[in-house]
Amino acid sequence: MGELDELNKITEAIIGAAIYVHRALGPGLLESAYQACLAYELIERG
Repeated sequence: MGELDELNKITEAIIGAAIYVHRALGPGLLESAYQACLAYELIERG
């Protein structure tokens, strides 16, 4: 797998986790809430 393919895979994982967190929490929270939940989600996903 090339470097670009690996970067695309990582980017897809990050965006997917961010969308998941935003859908779960909904709009209107402080950025720090989304940041904490996104960090947790990324850790859980490995």
